[in-house]
Amino acid sequence: MRDAALVSTPARVLPPNDPRQYDDLVDEWWKPDGVFAMLHWLARARAALVPPASRRDAVLVDLGCGAGLLAPHLADKGYRHVGVDVTRSALDQAAGQGVTPLNADAVAVPLADRCADVVSAGELLEHVPDWRRAIAEACRLLRPGGLLVLDTLNDTLLARLIAVEIGERLPTVPRGIHDPRLFVDARALVAECARHGVELRLRGIRPAFGATLAWLLRRLRGGAVPAFPAAGAGRPTGTGGGEPRIVPTWSTAVLYQGHGVRSG
Repeated sequence: MRDAALVSTPARVLPPNDPRQYDDLVDEWWKPDGVFAMLHWLARARAALVPPASRRDAVLVDLGCGAGLLAPHLADKGYRHVGVDVTRSALDQAAGQGVTPLNADAVAVPLADRCADVVSAGELLEHVPDWRRAIAEACRLLRPGGLLVLDTLNDTLLARLIAVEIGERLPTVPRGIHDPRLFVDARALVAECARHGVELRLRGIRPAFGATLAWLLRRLRGGAVPAFPAAGAGRPTGTGGGEPRIVPTWSTAVLYQGHGVRSG
């Protein structure tokens, strides 16, 4: 545990999991081989769980939307995409992707009960000091029959080793982006969702080895790569077609994905 540890970003020194890091890294969001590249891969895998909208004016609420990385994968599915985030600089970029931006905390979203056909909480819960409140809010927003999709890091020693002790020492994710004390126990998450009427089904996921190694080598070499195009401008290179970069695995011990429908 790095209780008192301070970490560096390009502009200043901040404690682990401090949301101001995203302001300092604002130019990284749409770099295919930048520090947020794996978030693009996870967004593509999460979007694959979202079916086309079943009604006109369907709404998808994207909690912790960041710069709108989910948007290119939802562009043809028929949802009004509402993105919720605490970081204004990221929301500005999300708006450019066709997302309706809402500057708010995921534990207190100023939207009506049962307003959403889908709620996405991707790579969010491990950054929230009270993930149970975030789940309660996500379920409150869902209509009966609405779909919750999420992915997060498990509260295990293996997850801390891989995601923090190893991952943050490689040029893969920013140093200090996680606080392992906030990682989310998978069984507790399933139980909490059940309390709010969502039967959550989990599966383990992981980065594909070949794609991850190739990306890491490009990061180490510092090779230049063109930026992702905006939503609606064709498939973004590295996030749309081609080989999946996030694949299922038998274990939920590190990274896992969940989906479930809210009961009536």
